[in-house]
Amino acid sequence: MHKPNVTVAAIVTCQDKFLLVKERDKHTGEICYNQPAGHLEANETLAEAAHRELIEETGISLNASHLVGIYNLHATNGIHYMRFSFAFNSPELSKPSPKDDDILSADWFSLEQIKSLPLRSSLVLKCIEDHLAGKAYPLSLIYQ
Repeated sequence: MHKPNVTVAAIVTCQDKFLLVKERDKHTGEICYNQPAGHLEANETLAEAAHRELIEETGISLNASHLVGIYNLHATNGIHYMRFSFAFNSPELSKPSPKDDDILSADWFSLEQIKSLPLRSSLVLKCIEDHLAGKAYPLSLIYQ
């Protein structure tokens, strides 16, 4: 039976900048950039998972304001991902301090800078563009 991997991503914005993490792709070994993101764990809601990943990968604790979208990705590594992306608004450009050893660094980037970075997947930019286009669904859309 086919079962997609459920992942969450945090789209964090402040002053027209987006928070991204720098990591090494586990399949290719290449350096790439991603939103703070990861897998849903047992006994947590999707929004809780996004909050946890944000803290683990950046050291920043914020609450999600809304769901940006649900994305389906059949990655080049052969894995099927269902990605739930949540928006987080930061009141300041806080200095990230990653706690996850897999994260090389985290920093704030403009949209133009992001377009020139090696991204983990096409969903990184797609989620940001959807967020900028005003796609916003209440957290209550997802039954807790």
